[in-house]
Amino acid sequence: MNRLLSNQPMVGVLVLVLLHCCIGHTLPELPSIEKVQTDDQPTTRIDATSTTQPVKYDGAQLWRIAYDDQPKKNAVAELQDRYDASMWNYNATSVDIFVRGQQIKKAECFLRAANIPFEVVIEDMQRAIDTENPSLEETELWENRNGHRMTWTAYHRLADIYDWMDYLAQTYPDLCSTKSIGKSVQGRELKVLRISNGSPSNKAIWMDGGIHAREWISPATVTYIANELVEDWDNQPAHLRNLDWYILPVHNPDGYEHSHQYDRLWRKNRGGIQYGPCAGVDLNRNYGYKWGGQGTSKQPCSEIFAGSGPFSEPESKAVSEFMQSSAADWKGFLTFHSYGQYILYPWGYDRVVPPDHADLKRVGDAAAEQMLQTGGSRYTVGPSGSTLYPAAGGSDDWARGALNIKYAYTVELRDTGRYGFVLPANQIKPTGDEAVQFVDIIAQEVAKL
Repeated sequence: MNRLLSNQPMVGVLVLVLLHCCIGHTLPELPSIEKVQTDDQPTTRIDATSTTQPVKYDGAQLWRIAYDDQPKKNAVAELQDRYDASMWNYNATSVDIFVRGQQIKKAECFLRAANIPFEVVIEDMQRAIDTENPSLEETELWENRNGHRMTWTAYHRLADIYDWMDYLAQTYPDLCSTKSIGKSVQGRELKVLRISNGSPSNKAIWMDGGIHAREWISPATVTYIANELVEDWDNQPAHLRNLDWYILPVHNPDGYEHSHQYDRLWRKNRGGIQYGPCAGVDLNRNYGYKWGGQGTSKQPCSEIFAGSGPFSEPESKAVSEFMQSSAADWKGFLTFHSYGQYILYPWGYDRVVPPDHADLKRVGDAAAEQMLQTGGSRYTVGPSGSTLYPAAGGSDDWARGALNIKYAYTVELRDTGRYGFVLPANQIKPTGDEAVQFVDIIAQEVAKL
C-alpha cells in the first residue's frame, strides 16, 4: 500500500497537543528507517545485518485500529512515519500495527490526541515470541522415534526438516526422492521432495513454503501436508496418488535460520550485502514476471527490495531454472505464506485478473468451503492485487505468466491477527488439517485437466 499522506491541518493541531501530553518522553535515536509495503502487509523494519546477539522485542506490542475512514488512515500513516510503527496486516475495516517498546508511550499519546481508539492484541511481543514454541526439553520428550525428529507439535530448525525429507526417501524409496535444486546465498541446499507413483502420465503440482523467513507456520504446514500424503498413501484417493508432487518446504533457508537464531521477525533472504548496510532481498518480489512494478522497492533497506534484477537471488533463480528445465507436466503451483487467511490467485502485479479468473475463483471458493466445513478456519478468496494490494514479481504471477500454470495460488495461512507471525506451535496441526483440504480440492481440479 502506498504511503497515506496526512491531513495537514489535523497534524498541526496534533503536534501542539503532543508537545503538551507527551513531554518528558524523549525519543531515542534510531537507525534510518523506511516505510514499505510487504507481501503480507506494509511494514517498517530496521536491518540487523551486523547483529551478533539475538534481536529482542521487549515491550513491543501489536495494536488493532479501525481503518474505515480517512482520519484513521492518516493517523496510521503518522504512526509509521513518526513512531517506527509497522503495518502487519489489514482489511477493509481494521489494521494491525506493530509498535516497538521504546515508542509505545509516544504512540499512545498520539492516538489519544487524535481521538483514535485502539485495541492491544499482543501486549508484549517478546513474551509471545518466547512462548510460541515449546522448549527444547519438551520437544525432545515428543521426539518421533521413527527415525526423524519432526513432530508438528513444534517449529523445527532446517536440519530437522531436511533429515525428515531424507527419512521419507529412505523409508519409501518407490514413492519419495529428494533433490537439491541449488544453494542459497550462504550455501544451504534448496531441497525438494518428490512424491510420485512413477506413472509417466501424471500431471504435476509444485508446492513451497518459507519464502518469507518469519512465517514459520508455512514450512510447518507444507511438511504436514507432505507427511499426511505419504504416510497414508495407500488410503489416498486416486486424484492425489496420480499426481507428481514437487515440494520445497523452505524456499528461504538462510532467512529461516536467521529468524530462529537472531531476529524472529526477519523477512527477506540474506543476500544483497553488496548494496550496503542492509541485507536481504524479498524473494517474492524477485521473480521475473512484471519484475520491479507496483509494490516493490529499489532501496536495499526496504523489506520489499526486489533485488538488482529479475532472479538476481540464487533461491528464486534455482526454482525458475528447475521448473523450466523439468519434464514435469506442471498444472498446479501452490505457495504458502502467513498471515490473514486468504486464498489468492493472479494477478498480483496489478488490480487485474486473467481471462479464466472465474475458474480460479470457483475452485478457490470450493476449497475455502471444504476447509470450513471440515472444521477449519474461514478463508477469503480473491485475486491478489485487488483483495490485498498490487505486488509485482511474485512467484505465483511468474508461475502463471511465464509457465502458464492454470491453478496458481498463494495461501495466507492462520491467523487473522490474534498472534500474527508469532503463531503458537499448537496451531500447526489444525492449520495443517485445513491446508490438506485445500490441496485436496486443487488436486481434484488438476486431475480433470
